[in-house]
Amino acid sequence: MPADRIRWSVGPLTRYAVELSGVTGRAPRVCFLPTASGDNPQLVRDFYDMAQEAGFRGSHLQLFTMPNVEDMRELLLGQDVIWVWGGSVAGLLAMWELHGVGDLMREAWQAGVVLTGVSAGSICWHVGGTTDSFGPDLRPVTNGLGLVPYSNGVHYDSEEQRRPVFQSLIADGTLPNGYATDDGVGVLYRGTEFVEALTEKEDKAAYFVERGPDGAVETRLPTRLLR
Repeated sequence: MPADRIRWSVGPLTRYAVELSGVTGRAPRVCFLPTASGDNPQLVRDFYDMAQEAGFRGSHLQLFTMPNVEDMRELLLGQDVIWVWGGSVAGLLAMWELHGVGDLMREAWQAGVVLTGVSAGSICWHVGGTTDSFGPDLRPVTNGLGLVPYSNGVHYDSEEQRRPVFQSLIADGTLPNGYATDDGVGVLYRGTEFVEALTEKEDKAAYFVERGPDGAVETRLPTRLLR
């Protein structure tokens, strides 16, 4: 979220993700992955400014033009929280596949590391979702990591194509049933089970969208406001 002294600071959703790690008595270890934005150096600098302000022990993994660490497994499995930024989810998944990051993410998830992210950094954990990675007209992405067996619809309230395309892809079976979120909203899973929807903005919500006999059926979910 915007900040006065730095470009952005920790918002309620990210702060809650860090709280879920259960760290006490030391700075939480948070690793930032801006893969979907081409490892933009400004994003990396902004992250470290934010991490310092928030009291995190920050680190990052970049893949362009080469990995910045020798042992990616040691880095990722040594974290309390892994935070993935937005951009091109298709590009993210391609780069992760090339470097074996997807397998490491699954290992980190199984080890209890909290995985979080925004936009592409949310879709990636799911089976797939809708993406503008290929151009302005949304297309499906179906090669997500599949840590949870659902699809994910992001920017549900802010981009006019998102809702109808997400619903149509579920209705025709291209995507499995899934969870969609307005901007500023997240969904929490424990293992592969949905726990609750959370928002850092008033009057925003999450939705469960499932295939029905006559098309997609959307159900608005109770969404807890974080302060």
